[in-house]
This record gives sequence, C-alpha cells and structure tokens, in this order.
Amino acid sequence: MEYTQLGRTGLKVSRIVLGTMNFGPQTDEADSHRIMDAALDAGVNFFDTANAYGWGANKGRTEEIIGSWFARGGDRRDKTVLATKAYANMGPDGEPVWPNHDKLSALNIRRSVDASLARLGTDHIDLFQFHHVDRATPWDEIWQAVDVLVQQGKILYVGSSNHAGWHLARANETAARRGSLGLVSEQCLYNLAERRAEMEVIPAAREYGMGVIPWSPLHGGLLGGVLRKMGGPPGGSRGREGTGAARSTSGRSADSLTNSTIRAQIQSYEDLIDAHGLAPGEVALAWLLSRPGVTGPIVGPRTADQLASALRAVELELSAELLAGLDEVFPGPGPSPEAFAW
Repeated sequence: MEYTQLGRTGLKVSRIVLGTMNFGPQTDEADSHRIMDAALDAGVNFFDTANAYGWGANKGRTEEIIGSWFARGGDRRDKTVLATKAYANMGPDGEPVWPNHDKLSALNIRRSVDASLARLGTDHIDLFQFHHVDRATPWDEIWQAVDVLVQQGKILYVGSSNHAGWHLARANETAARRGSLGLVSEQCLYNLAERRAEMEVIPAAREYGMGVIPWSPLHGGLLGGVLRKMGGPPGGSRGREGTGAARSTSGRSADSLTNSTIRAQIQSYEDLIDAHGLAPGEVALAWLLSRPGVTGPIVGPRTADQLASALRAVELELSAELLAGLDEVFPGPGPSPEAFAW
C-alpha cells in the first residue's frame, strides 16, 4: 500500500479509502468485519463513514458495525484513521426534523460527535467532516464548536464534503482569523465522467493545502465495465471489471445509459481500456490516483473480492498514451476562469 499526507497535515493515510456505506444495508456485520480485516491486512488505514449510514430506520447502524469491529481488539482502532460525518437528520425518514437535530449549529455538532463516539466505541474521531453546506450557520459558530471539541480531544482534524470552492475559502479564512487549523480535506464527487470539481473545488482545496477525497469514483458503476456486463464477457480483461465500488449501475448513472451520447462515450471508454488489456474499474481508480491534489478515492466494497480489485489500482501505472486517450473520451473543463469566462 502507498501512503500520503492528508493535505497539509502530518497525518499519513492510505491512497485507497475504505468507504463503509454498504455496511449494514447491503453487507451484514460479519462480512463487514471481514472486509475491514482484509483492508487493514492490505495496509488500508483510512476508513470513511457517516452518522447517517445505515439509512432509513437504521441510521447509525454502520458506525455501530465499525464500533463492534474495534471492540474485537488487535489494535484495530489504533491502526485506523477514522473519518465520519455529520449534517443529516438522524430521526426516522419522513418525519419532521426536530429543531437543532440536523445541520451544523454548535448544538448539533456537539450532539452529533457525542452520538458518533458512542456508536463507534471510541474516545475520538480522527477526521470529523461536514457532510454538506449549512447555509444558515455562520462559520464563526461552526469553528467555535470545533475548537471546543478539539480541546476536549474528541476530534483531531476537520474536513468538508460537497462544498463549493468559495465555501472552502470562506471556511478557511474564518478559521485563520480565529487561529484554528481549518479544513484539511474536501470529499467531493469526482471521477472521469464527472470532472466539474476541476474548475474550482480542487484548485481551492490545493490552494489551502486540503486533501481531495473523491467519492463515487466509478460514477455509480458507469465506469466499471457496465456495457461489458450487459453484453457478456467476450474476452480480454472482461472477467475482472469489478472494483471496490458497486458492480452495477444505479440511480442517475443507470438512467444516463438511455442517453445515446453517453452510452457511446462509455462504449469508447471500454473499447480504449480493452485495447490496453486492463479492467475499466481499476483504470478509473488509477486515473484518480494520478490526479494532482487527490489523496485517495473512496471505494465501497460489498465483498472482499471487490476490495481486492480496488487495491490493484494502487499498483497500476497508466501510460501517457492511455491518459491522453482518457482525456479524449472524457475531456475535463480546463483551467478556470477560462473554462467558464470565454
């Protein structure tokens, strides 16, 4: 496993991030424990979760599964850089949100951290992340709450998720005025098929010394060899198209295949990868690992085999020819402000 610093911090993290969103809803506790053991054995030390994972009536279940894994001992907690998130309403779906039981008020930040610590069975969170932007709470209030929690030893570092570039700037400038460390990472939607983060989010993150942690690296399975699966495995690397993300498309990514232009683009992508004798999902992860500012993509395996496929991406070096071909199939927006100014 390769390791890197998380942004401007001294914290060393693996270049593959184990996403745990499937633990509970799709992967039972025993299999989740096996996947986490396999990840740790492979050198993956960076685990990502969120207080709402488990979803529906089972919000918090994923953190509980991680907590029961820590409780098995063997230095599991000591070896893990643990990241979780807060923002979402933790009440039952469909019911009105009780005041101050979601978002990022100082009250809810404190409540969320204490509840996550209890579910995780630990005394501190290594990376506490804001799962979404709270447009109603000023950053001064957010940092006041964070500073107290840091002083108490309950959290060590703070990151963001799904924030715009100007949010990162405002957050870190406010933190600097207060003498706080500020945001050290941003978790954003970023992959070959969705490169808008290159316009402002990633440049802002790099400017402020923040690590970039892409989520949905296969774009909901669209980059994992979806057309190969639909058409059968005619040969080459087609038996290895699975990765640590979901094996099948879902939601908006599945719907996008009904668009003939997008379908043709995915076909061109798979043809390019096939010509190089590689697995689509592994190439998609390796491409992210080659991008400036990226700490590591989040992979969310449902099985140990999917984790093993994701780990192979760390060792995969993409040729200049293949990288150029990927840019032709999935052109980025280009540098900003030129990309949107003219």
